[in-house]
Amino acid sequence: MLITVAEGVLVHVSEFIQSNSTRVQGRDGVLLVDPGITGDEMADLAHDLRELGQPVVAGFSTHPDWDHVLWHETFGDVPRYGTAPNAAYMRELLAQPDWEEQVAEGLPPEYIDAIPMELLGHITGLPAGAVELPWDGPRVRIIEHRAHAVGHAALLVEHSRVLIAGDMLSDILMPFLDLEAADPIGDYLAALRLFDDTAGEVDVVIPGHGSVGIAGQLRARIVQDRAYAESLRDGAVIDDVRVGPAAPLDWMPNVHEWQAKRFAEKHGTAR
Repeated sequence: MLITVAEGVLVHVSEFIQSNSTRVQGRDGVLLVDPGITGDEMADLAHDLRELGQPVVAGFSTHPDWDHVLWHETFGDVPRYGTAPNAAYMRELLAQPDWEEQVAEGLPPEYIDAIPMELLGHITGLPAGAVELPWDGPRVRIIEHRAHAVGHAALLVEHSRVLIAGDMLSDILMPFLDLEAADPIGDYLAALRLFDDTAGEVDVVIPGHGSVGIAGQLRARIVQDRAYAESLRDGAVIDDVRVGPAAPLDWMPNVHEWQAKRFAEKHGTAR
């Protein structure tokens, strides 16, 4: 079911970690951002759009994690954009003969047979440094950074004052760092500064996973994520409900402990 969150912007929520697929209304059709997760969910989404008389005219992948590069044949053969590094990462992956096995290793076992792989990762890279999505719709600004993953980007739908944040600014997931980066904390804090700079233009924030935030929740989430990242960097005690005893997802504290241990091992933080 599509839920309206702002003028011209609707969200479909998957059962898988509250994954959000975003639909932005254009002049002659819609932009789909990170559609997923199962084939049935995507077919239902395509059906709902047809019922509304809104064909898909473009897609966008916020980053190259498997659950953000999915597609379904019923959406049609349209451009599926992403940043240049995102597209390059996917080209390199898909060129490997065992790419399906590599992707399957990261899939949740309970969904593995329901996730369509045929069109995974067919991303059209935008020019390096592109700041606007090339489509026939409201201006959508690209906020590229390197926080969560290579080629990660958020989208700012200016007219609707909506920030589509990819895998950041979640109320149920703590910051997931790109631990292969030279400075994962520095990258994350830099991305949060970019979001802070746009906060005055945003009324609604849509995370890749979790609840849609309204009003002042964007700044609150920036503050929460910054505190987590700085505490992890400094080896301090982390006071964050998302990884505490009352975590919305009961497996998240274990993931946090794994991330903290890996970060300490790679970057020398004492724990």
